[in-house]
Amino acid sequence: MSLDHLDPAPLPCERPAEAAAQARPTPIADYGLLGDTRTAALVSVDGSVDWLCAPAFDGEPLFGALLGGPEAGSFLVGPARPAAVVSRSYRHNTATLETVWAVGNGRLTLTEAMIAEVAGQLLPTTIMVRRLAVEGSPVRASVLFDPRLGEQHRQPRVRQGRDVVCEWGPLAVSLAASPRLDVVPGRLLTFDVTPQEPLTLVLSLAYGEPLIHVDPATAWDLVGRDEACWRTWAEEIDTAIPFHTAVVRSLLTLRLLTYSPAGAPVAAPTTSLPEDPGGIRNWDYRYAWPRDASIGVGAFLRAGKTREAEDFLGWLLHASRLQRPHLPALLTLTGGRVPKERNLSRWPGYAQSSPVRTGNLAATQHQLDGYGWVLDAAWAFVERGRRLNSETWRAMRGFADLVAATWEAPDAGIWEVRGDAAQHVHSKVMAWLALDRALRIAATHHVGKRRRLRWETTRSRIAAQVRARGYDPARNSYMRTYGSDDLDAALLVLPLTGLEEPVSPRLAGTVEAIRTELSAGFPLLYRYPPGQDGLPGTEGAFLPCSFWLVQALANTGQHKDAVALFEALLEKASPLGLFSEEMDPASGSFLGNFPQALTHSALVQAALALRDTVRHPQPPTDYETQREKEQ
Repeated sequence: MSLDHLDPAPLPCERPAEAAAQARPTPIADYGLLGDTRTAALVSVDGSVDWLCAPAFDGEPLFGALLGGPEAGSFLVGPARPAAVVSRSYRHNTATLETVWAVGNGRLTLTEAMIAEVAGQLLPTTIMVRRLAVEGSPVRASVLFDPRLGEQHRQPRVRQGRDVVCEWGPLAVSLAASPRLDVVPGRLLTFDVTPQEPLTLVLSLAYGEPLIHVDPATAWDLVGRDEACWRTWAEEIDTAIPFHTAVVRSLLTLRLLTYSPAGAPVAAPTTSLPEDPGGIRNWDYRYAWPRDASIGVGAFLRAGKTREAEDFLGWLLHASRLQRPHLPALLTLTGGRVPKERNLSRWPGYAQSSPVRTGNLAATQHQLDGYGWVLDAAWAFVERGRRLNSETWRAMRGFADLVAATWEAPDAGIWEVRGDAAQHVHSKVMAWLALDRALRIAATHHVGKRRRLRWETTRSRIAAQVRARGYDPARNSYMRTYGSDDLDAALLVLPLTGLEEPVSPRLAGTVEAIRTELSAGFPLLYRYPPGQDGLPGTEGAFLPCSFWLVQALANTGQHKDAVALFEALLEKASPLGLFSEEMDPASGSFLGNFPQALTHSALVQAALALRDTVRHPQPPTDYETQREKEQ
């Protein structure tokens, strides 16, 4: 490999590709995810790490160009000039990403990974390995290592030696290269990569402890060992689950979005990717929502993975200890209170969508439905022959008691509407579920007769009230709130709860009303009527709701419709099989934070519903006819 340094002046803001990115940001769907189950990176299709927080998912951005523009830093490794992408994919059942470009008579391949585990052990430091290799003629390539930390784009203190080391107080990052590169942070290098000599780059990150030098050759070996761990992990996933490839990729993504030191699942690795480009609907999802995490845990359990459930229950027990029996809507990854919401005034945001926010005001909300999801996850754990330890069961009893005492109070609901609390029907259904699952667990765990009777009595009262006040006979559907004219796609979970029989006309009417009236164009759904949330602007179709519709259809005997819908949704995935939170129905562009754990959890749950439901022959449906027209 030969080196040819460009002008030594800092260049990141002068590169044509960077200027173009400001005007036309990389589509969200064109980013790949790398992760080590502590933090995660988003890598653009041209090889630029545009998002990486340190030392964890909810830390300060080290590379923040995704939201802060070039001044917020990036880590580019790729062709020196724009080149056609030949292929981009994850290696089979791993978290290793490969991108191949055609450049003249050569092909340049970037293979990259963050090392999660080796021999089942979490490494003591974050390590990212990026390797450029060439087939055919030599290829001109570029490296730009430009770390900036946080809101103020803080420049590091740099030490040059065997590695280049950047330091910001307790946070330190090093970059090693083989063959050696004279890397200067913020300066672009261009050079030729030859077939005989690939380039391996190793980024190491440490917080509050000495950096560990990782030789590039050793690091490349770690990639292979990490891949072996992922393949072993994936082999344990039930092969009877339909659409197995998509399910495995979703479960791998969920595992990458789990903070292993504590067992906390993060909702997404990003903040402020807009639900409405150019608007204010930009939220920080780099925290743990017990609700979303419980849905993911249920997916893991039913797919044959139990360790993730055990880790989550352990985290929840620790995280909720100071506020029990109250269950916060969201918590930090270590179980602390989520920071107050604030705006990063200097950051322009993705596609000029401001403000860019950190922290989340939803942490102050009362969300009744979370208790139902958590107790449902605990029941799924018990249902599979496991037993809750005494402290966990004590916590679950406390949650059930609080639901029994407070279920009649209004709440913010699953959609975290920033307005007055209301009597959300979905929240009441989930309160019923919390008590129902507590009673099921109590069949094999000790509970006093008086408490059991209170749970049973309250469960019956909730069901009676929901049926009387939450159902509109004229619409033949359950509604969003008591007395409301609005539908709520969250009620697609009704068939999963047991509150109504699968053959109930009310259940069928609710599913059909949501499927029809909240349609954003096959196969997409809005979560509620657009604009009915008190915020300016609009939002896209909410992808988890479409996967919940798959479950609802499967569980109400409409298996063919469910399969047709599921197949159409898979076609909406990114080229790497990833999903965001929302999608623009008109353009098909991803919206919202990415990748979104709730969407991937709902995907897995939908596939499990297809596995578990009885298949009844049915005539062709409107869904199948629509798919045939589109194809």
